[in-house]
Amino acid sequence: MAQDGGVGAQQAARPTAQAARPPRPWLVPALLLGAVAGAALQLQQPALWRATAYAVLLVAACVLALAAWAVGRTRAADLGWMPIAAMALAAAAGGLALFGSSGLRSADYLGQALSPQLEGRDIRVTGMVAAMPQSNEAGTRLRLDVETALLQGAPVQLPPRIEVAWYGGAFRDAAGVADLQRPPPSLRAGERWDLTVRLKAPHGLRNPHGFDYELWMWEQGVQATGYVRAGPKDEAPVLLGSTWQHPVERARQAVRDAIIERLVHDGHSDDPTRARIAGVVAALVTGDQRAIDRADWDVFRATGVAHLMSISGLHITLFAWLAALAVRALWRRSTRLCLRAPAQSVALAAGVLLAASYALFSGWGVPAQRTVIMLAAIALLQLSGRRWPWPQVWLLACAAVVMADPWALAHAGFWLSFVAVGVLFATNSIAGGAHGSSGGGHFRSLLREQWVVTLALTPLGVLLFGQVSLVGFAANLVAIPWVTLVVTPLALGGVLWAPLWSLAALALQPLAALLQWLAQWPWAVVFLPVAPLWAGVAAVAGGALLATRLPWRLRLLALPLLWPLLAWQPARPAAGQFELLAADIGQGNAVLVRTATHTLLYDAGPRFSRESDAGHRVLVPLLRALGERVDVLMLSHRDIDHTGGAAAVLAQQPQAELTGSIEADHALQALRPVKPCLQGQQWSWDGVAFEVLHPQDGDAAQARRPNALSCVLRVTAAGQGARPDPPVALLVGDIEAPQEQALLARGAPVRADVLLVPHHGSKTSSTAAFLEAVQPRTALVQAGYRNRFGHPAPDVFERYHARGIRMVESARCGAATWSSARPDEVGCERDGARHYWQHDMAPRPG
Repeated sequence: MAQDGGVGAQQAARPTAQAARPPRPWLVPALLLGAVAGAALQLQQPALWRATAYAVLLVAACVLALAAWAVGRTRAADLGWMPIAAMALAAAAGGLALFGSSGLRSADYLGQALSPQLEGRDIRVTGMVAAMPQSNEAGTRLRLDVETALLQGAPVQLPPRIEVAWYGGAFRDAAGVADLQRPPPSLRAGERWDLTVRLKAPHGLRNPHGFDYELWMWEQGVQATGYVRAGPKDEAPVLLGSTWQHPVERARQAVRDAIIERLVHDGHSDDPTRARIAGVVAALVTGDQRAIDRADWDVFRATGVAHLMSISGLHITLFAWLAALAVRALWRRSTRLCLRAPAQSVALAAGVLLAASYALFSGWGVPAQRTVIMLAAIALLQLSGRRWPWPQVWLLACAAVVMADPWALAHAGFWLSFVAVGVLFATNSIAGGAHGSSGGGHFRSLLREQWVVTLALTPLGVLLFGQVSLVGFAANLVAIPWVTLVVTPLALGGVLWAPLWSLAALALQPLAALLQWLAQWPWAVVFLPVAPLWAGVAAVAGGALLATRLPWRLRLLALPLLWPLLAWQPARPAAGQFELLAADIGQGNAVLVRTATHTLLYDAGPRFSRESDAGHRVLVPLLRALGERVDVLMLSHRDIDHTGGAAAVLAQQPQAELTGSIEADHALQALRPVKPCLQGQQWSWDGVAFEVLHPQDGDAAQARRPNALSCVLRVTAAGQGARPDPPVALLVGDIEAPQEQALLARGAPVRADVLLVPHHGSKTSSTAAFLEAVQPRTALVQAGYRNRFGHPAPDVFERYHARGIRMVESARCGAATWSSARPDEVGCERDGARHYWQHDMAPRPG
């Protein structure tokens, strides 16, 4: 990350002596800047226009470009207002061109989306495995290029590329019926299969400051996801044959499997450390980031070296540089070849081409694409003999990446890469590097470059990720040269001679131990609340100012620019008020209750797989981004869709008290003693009253299902002047009809303004009598998109609708926010900042 594009930038900073500036150099940066701005503006569209509108913009861009060229060629173009007019026309032309072309590409892509009528249907698909499959303990994920699709024997139109999971063993279908699925065989890229699949549109979780899954799938070209139907009642999957298509993916898979076989299965199957090291080696060679264990990713992020542990821009740039050196040395050995073409030019072109081949083999990920495009743009400049100032070189590389992939602007890696290279250019760390100096000079140059990039990127890291790695400088100082110059060459060399993979694994072990030690420091990483954009931009400018070579008196002016980002604290409810944030965690419950100075988390969401749960994926990042310190974690009952993320939350919130309906032998008891929640428990925070209404003491002995023991929590705001009834929230977990009746029978105070819908909207809950007693204005449903249980059930939804209760579903709303200060309003994350790539669910009838 810190060094992405560094070597290519060095080459750009040493142009040939014969280079000459273009006759109107100020037109080119205006055009490029306009292009980047146009792409950025198009990405802000909440919905796409008609394709004809974008086509008109492209025509207008051509007209403006011709006008800018004509104005720039006039003799008076260097005088008065003419240069400004020409630059404005060029910028407008670039902006309209990228806005229009990005819109046309998006409209064409969106036109191939999965029809809602095909969601959840059994479709027989013939397709090609287009990428190396990814396996875990649950099954195998496949990316398929669709050739034909049949629904009940009739052809249907599917998106060109889909992604499906082939599960093995017991699997519950959409009706909740368990089927014993045929386990997936060993699958390989390039194979043609005939499969029965059930599909749905890509639909991600939407939470404040969370990962945009739908944008990621958009960039991957995947427009439908689902699973393979391989039960005993389903038509069996059929392998139609193995082809030579997708040869790169076949080669990647062969190399990945060979690495795992040599480093893990070759007599070391009982060594988990060696298996984790093998995953890192596989990622360095093939770009398969899923091969790296989640715990290792946590260490790499804490120490700031995550950018090194897969195919990064630094690795590709180094590969290009080494390839160029080798080609130049070989070319110079032939006088005839040197007479035909200069060795320097041939080496430059060969370096870019070989780097592109390496990036293609590594999976052609977005970071690799950015680096190759940037290297190609810089190489073309130098080969054409043009001598441009560094801002123009930097802007050309930036614009070239955006032209190829406009959606790169929405990724943190784009900004980290280009801010790092831009700061190195501006501080003369690249242009005035230690080329040809001694070993000590090279080390001092590396030390300065790392320090400059650390100063510049730390504020950007806080803005994007809400964290600062205090050990990152020291970790990168060791890891960058070691991984780049030792581990990665050994890992790549293993493709030609397999024993080198063992040496690469051996070289990784001391580095892994060092990083583990650094990550365990009490202040290894500091998490800060995510600040607004204006504070982040100011802080990035301040970091860049600190990194310059200006006198320290001037550089200290950066401190006021850094302060808003570092001291930012999100607003909290006023005394006597409280807020709810129902996180979008799929099929499960997780509700954050915030008062003026305290926080309670009600349930911790589901576990998705052995490697993934709602705690790691959603709740921990959310709590860190909001700067929350959880006082109480209440787990309503033991079901995995309510406790799946608890361990991750407890690890990140060591001070949190744990309470809930959890049996004595539950695994969570070993992490922290669980205080039972029982009727009658009460406390007050900042004038807000909390009361447990269920279960009663002794219910555990009679309960047949964990749902019956769900903790029911009533939260009441302080009275507001003359208002007789203060706002109330009722969180009820998975209680069902018998528990609802029991609450009413004993006269429990269940009236509330907002209700967490019992059992996610199951048919077994939300009885008419209970709803009449609660009389909520708003009902929050936390259920996954097209979940296999069918929650919320249609008749339950109708029950709420008939009483005029607003039902807010997390699948449609994303994270929902409600405040006792404004009890009639609910904020939806999906409505806050809409983008055209977001999936919109069809409205419910009525």
